[in-house]
Amino acid sequence: METTQKRSRRVFLVAIERRSASPWETRDALDELAQLARAAGCVVMGEGFQRLESPVPATFIGKGKAEEFARRCKELGVDTVIFDEDLTPAQIKNLEKIFGTKIIDRTDLILEIFALRAHSRAGKLQVELAQLQHTLPRLARYWEHLSRQPGGIGVRGGEGEKQIEIDRRRILDRIARIKDELEEVQKQRAIQRGARQRNHISQASIVGYTNAGKSTLLNRLTNASVYAEDLLFCTLDPTTRRLKLPDKQVVLLSDTVGFIRKLPTQLVEAFKATLEEVVQADLLIHVVDVSHPLVEDQIREVEKVLKEIGAEGKPMIMVLNKIDRLNGNGVLLRLHQKYPDAIPISALTGQGLDLLLNEISNKLRPARKQVELFIPQTRPQAMARLYEVAQVLESKFDERGGWFRAKVPPHLLSEFNDYVLSPPSHEDGNYGTDGRAGGRTAVETGEIKAIK
Repeated sequence: METTQKRSRRVFLVAIERRSASPWETRDALDELAQLARAAGCVVMGEGFQRLESPVPATFIGKGKAEEFARRCKELGVDTVIFDEDLTPAQIKNLEKIFGTKIIDRTDLILEIFALRAHSRAGKLQVELAQLQHTLPRLARYWEHLSRQPGGIGVRGGEGEKQIEIDRRRILDRIARIKDELEEVQKQRAIQRGARQRNHISQASIVGYTNAGKSTLLNRLTNASVYAEDLLFCTLDPTTRRLKLPDKQVVLLSDTVGFIRKLPTQLVEAFKATLEEVVQADLLIHVVDVSHPLVEDQIREVEKVLKEIGAEGKPMIMVLNKIDRLNGNGVLLRLHQKYPDAIPISALTGQGLDLLLNEISNKLRPARKQVELFIPQTRPQAMARLYEVAQVLESKFDERGGWFRAKVPPHLLSEFNDYVLSPPSHEDGNYGTDGRAGGRTAVETGEIKAIK
């Protein structure tokens, strides 16, 4: 029995090189567009660009250049042409006449990838919202396109205008319903954040340019198994894992959707429910791909989106990832001059992660109270709990129990009220050879409260 497989779309990429830009910026733009195309399952057959200061209103690129590219596309068997900018409905219409193939723009492509990557209910709703908002101003073109197909609807004149208005109302109604559902998602997440705050659990969000290594870092730090691959927008639905820090703090660490150059405004608005986790986080961990030739441009793009969503100025750690890919220290030295507090790491090999974990602890650490305690050997659970939640600075043991000097989170101090020494015990913590402080037990001297 003969089976048929759906053929991958064969695409041709088009960009403009503004006269004010350098050639390597155009090269990077086309490389990134190719990565996006591959993430959508396309096969890149070719590419081209035209040097212009601004797009041509009717066809984006010049008509002569469009005809040249159209001939190349025909030779290569291309079925879709992707432009690295947003196109107007009129431009798409005119270009499809010249190329004789489907034309999509950068936003169309990114929305397509997001639709492929969304798995959660909230993720799918947010993608649908962005798609509908992108479709709304293009309804007239969609109807005209359908009317040209064999067996198509073929609406004309007033009938077509009436159908466009019906579709417009349907889309607006659907947008309203999706927004209502997403508001409920935001409310539920707000309730969850409130519960975390009441339990004194901090929240950290990993942010960064797409494909900077955010999911790999989350996996490395938390032993998670979040899908990570060398693809743009590999992660769409946010993933949260518990992370225990060196000082015993527990933090919830979230991996978020990556940012990108020319991120469509529809996506920023539609993904408000997801990006709210970034806005509400106690700490942002900005992961940077130091091996990328335009690393500083990517840093600026991330900072731009953070400002746009209202997360500018939040406590942040910049992480210079993928140092294992560098040849020499030139890039790191340059970035260190501009970002002296940034931490170089390799999420892949684990290099530098100890330093990162300590810095996360420092950023999130509450004002801990340093106390001295005596816990009798009959209370092993209390000793275990102390080691679980506190930073034990010093400890000494004898047959009666253990003396500890520790930093305890204020909200957990009440758990150890029965063991706290008041006033503080002798600096050397010596309870004598018989477990007594100066020949008497801590209880007898009143240095600790009666042990229940």
